[in-house]
Amino acid sequence: MYSENQTSQNQTLNTDFILVGLFGETKHAFLLYTATLIFFLMALAGNALLIILVHMEPRLHTPMYFFISQLSLMDLMYISVTVPKMLLGQVTGDHTISPSGCGIQMFFYLTLAGAEFFLLSAMAYDRYAAMCRPLHYALLMNQRVCECLVSGCWFLGMVDGLLLTPIAMSFPFCHSRKILSFFCEAPALMKLSCSDISLYKMVMYLCCVLMLLIPTVVISSSYALILHLIHRMSSSESRRKAFATCSSHMIVVLLFFGAAIYTYMLPSFYHTAKQDMMVSAFYTIITPVLNTLIYSLRNKDVTGALRSKMQSGEPRNKTFLY
Repeated sequence: MYSENQTSQNQTLNTDFILVGLFGETKHAFLLYTATLIFFLMALAGNALLIILVHMEPRLHTPMYFFISQLSLMDLMYISVTVPKMLLGQVTGDHTISPSGCGIQMFFYLTLAGAEFFLLSAMAYDRYAAMCRPLHYALLMNQRVCECLVSGCWFLGMVDGLLLTPIAMSFPFCHSRKILSFFCEAPALMKLSCSDISLYKMVMYLCCVLMLLIPTVVISSSYALILHLIHRMSSSESRRKAFATCSSHMIVVLLFFGAAIYTYMLPSFYHTAKQDMMVSAFYTIITPVLNTLIYSLRNKDVTGALRSKMQSGEPRNKTFLY
């Protein structure tokens, strides 16, 4: 016979969602958990180091590295919103998440993902201005312009989160409470609803189109003009340097946009729940680590600044180069 406390607790638990996670259906849960923990710590350390380095090193006080530091901040928050809950649940055995916790997680996830889409387009425009408009670069990308662009990215991302999250959490969920993902991702959560979600799917699809279409147009236009400029270069060394400058950003764009298009824009019959979870794990756990490696190991300015700081350890006068 249940006591009042037990009954109340069961009723509370019945309203919670259950995150299936990445480790439940595999024989190698310990190895997968260890790998995820290592990636998580690498993402935290790498992105935090890059942010600190850009802030402290005067030679990195340029628009390009200002945007990179903002990308690192987004990745740092991005992985912190989703992964710790999963790792803690695997240790404690508690994989539940309350509706309010689910809504908060979804809001921050959508906000950060949306902000990162627009930030990547701002970074592409910055590369266009630096390579195609070098004489006007100081005016086009001064400190005020950079701060306004970054603020706009955060604002548009927040609009996406504020628009989609309340609607998603307002639906009744009368099917299984098991979310086939390791965090509260909108497509996985919507599969639990017993009401008509066709309108929400349409709104989410339109939001994704706008969130992806506008940055894609900016990025494509910027790199089309850059490639046209590179094609006109007579020196092979100049072409090589130009390609090297843009290749890091293009790799990040392809990774992030490709995963987002697969998850949010392809019809559901093109992919299974397990495939969705693997793709989500890729751009949620692995991409924040890859971004740091791409912008550090492949960047001579960053590696040079890090080497200089490690050797001297003496602070320098900060002079912004906007």
